[in-house]
Amino acid sequence: MSTVTHPRFAARRSSAKAATWWGRAWVRAVEEAAFSEGDLKRGRQLARGGAVGAISVSAGRVVAAVVERDDAWTVTIAVPELEADSVDAFVEVVAAEAGRIAALVSGELPHTLVEHAEEAGVELLPYGGELAADCNCDHWTPPCPHALAVLTQFAWLVDADPFALLGLRGLARDELLARLHELGGAGTQDGNLEEEADLDSAADAVRRARELLLESGDGAS
Repeated sequence: MSTVTHPRFAARRSSAKAATWWGRAWVRAVEEAAFSEGDLKRGRQLARGGAVGAISVSAGRVVAAVVERDDAWTVTIAVPELEADSVDAFVEVVAAEAGRIAALVSGELPHTLVEHAEEAGVELLPYGGELAADCNCDHWTPPCPHALAVLTQFAWLVDADPFALLGLRGLARDELLARLHELGGAGTQDGNLEEEADLDSAADAVRRARELLLESGDGAS
């Protein structure tokens, strides 16, 4: 999977928490990973204040710079990628119901999809122990507040587009669509290009609306 770089989030005045159930699941993992409440609070302050630069996401890896006072720190987050058999299982779970790929492309992550994936042995949403953080600051234990700021903002990315999570787990959007096409399911068969274009347009509209909410802070809970 190639690296996808997401533009910097504007500062926001309201809560740093996520708006969707899957975004909140990511936030819970971040809370589990945090060593102290003080570190978590400072990380959220940095995230809300717009201290995190552009976030680059590739398979198993998130990288971003965080500016604090006169210093800039580089944060790298590592998350386990799905094994090949898990990717196969997840693709089959998505293909099992035609509406699932439409939901994903439209910016939704159906709870039943995640449940059925777990039943197939695929853990899509990480837990705290899977979030490995590295920063070149001198904080005494990871994850430092800079890493927690990046992790917090990644929840906002996942809120707006579940494919950010899938990409981090090693399954890019184009790869998933190609695999579904090979299986001949989920509306990706030949002759359905117009439907795919409609889904892309819907996804763009959803993402634009959510980006506006994230910038204003109204989309947080």
